[in-house]
Amino acid sequence: MNIGAVDHIEFYVGDAQQSAFYLCTAFGFRVAGQAGPETGQPDRRSLLLRQGSVDLVLTSALTAEHPAAAYVARHGDGVATIAFGTDDAAGAFALAVERGAGAVEEPATYGEGPTEVVTASVLGFGDVAHRFVQRAGDREDFLPGVMDIFADDPDTGEQRLHTVDHAAICLPAGLLRPTVAYYEEVFGFRQIFEEFIEVGAQAMDSKVVQSPSGEITFTFIEPVTGREPGQIDGFLARHGGAGVQHLALLTDDIVATVPALEARGVKFLDTPDTYYDELTERLGRPDLRIEDLRRTNVLVDQDHWGQVFQIFTQSQHVRRTFFWEVIDRHGARTFGSGNIKALYEAVAREKAMA
Repeated sequence: MNIGAVDHIEFYVGDAQQSAFYLCTAFGFRVAGQAGPETGQPDRRSLLLRQGSVDLVLTSALTAEHPAAAYVARHGDGVATIAFGTDDAAGAFALAVERGAGAVEEPATYGEGPTEVVTASVLGFGDVAHRFVQRAGDREDFLPGVMDIFADDPDTGEQRLHTVDHAAICLPAGLLRPTVAYYEEVFGFRQIFEEFIEVGAQAMDSKVVQSPSGEITFTFIEPVTGREPGQIDGFLARHGGAGVQHLALLTDDIVATVPALEARGVKFLDTPDTYYDELTERLGRPDLRIEDLRRTNVLVDQDHWGQVFQIFTQSQHVRRTFFWEVIDRHGARTFGSGNIKALYEAVAREKAMA
């Protein structure tokens, strides 16, 4: 099974146009295509958003029978599909099913002229599926025959976010190890990092898995039973089970990107000054100036290969479940242990102020 990078991420949402307006206005995405009744899809409205190599599909149900209707009723707006690029979608699907994955969508081929796209889907975690996508021809023609692609926008604006770095996923207690084993056995992922976090009377366990290509990374998190319920428990209750807590988008200059996004209306979590006062003692001198990190509330950590800089947005969802991360890697391939705890504490502070 040859899995490359994330091909696209599909959200099921109550109102695709409203969600697209926020992502375009605040994060600088551009609407690049649409599918719906006018393209032969009477049960849904889908909008394709693009920035850099990030493709997001926002889908709203137009009938009760479309799966987006049941998903949104149960979970609210959220990630429904994380698509994997591959050179053989049908073969990957057959192998995944043979290894124990539940089939969601049988292989289907879409083509117009020299462009051909083959897709097939299997179940991942919770109600989230993985779609194998095999492309030949022009990638700009996202799904020929199904989605109309608009003419290129002459005003592309600032393209500050260019890649999906990773997804963080909350799991009910007891599902962490079997879920990691599932990704190892079915998709050939490998575990690259693990961390046990305690914050006061709360605790969580996390493991990070990565595709053989190194281009797809999932952080799985579960609450520890027997401890005081925390924000992971809160997510699971509000979301209605396992789901994507946040997606991280990669930038090349986080110190410039954060104020640019804030000027567009993105709200980030605050970091206490004491975090920066203790930074040099904890990590040594970071690659970026501490004054700039303090001004932008950016966190920093490191692994054996380098440093990683990251910041998390406030959740704009009604259920306060999903949020975004902006991340900038200076050689780091995984995650330092300090920032997982820092995120946990920051989200807890936001919840306390709500």
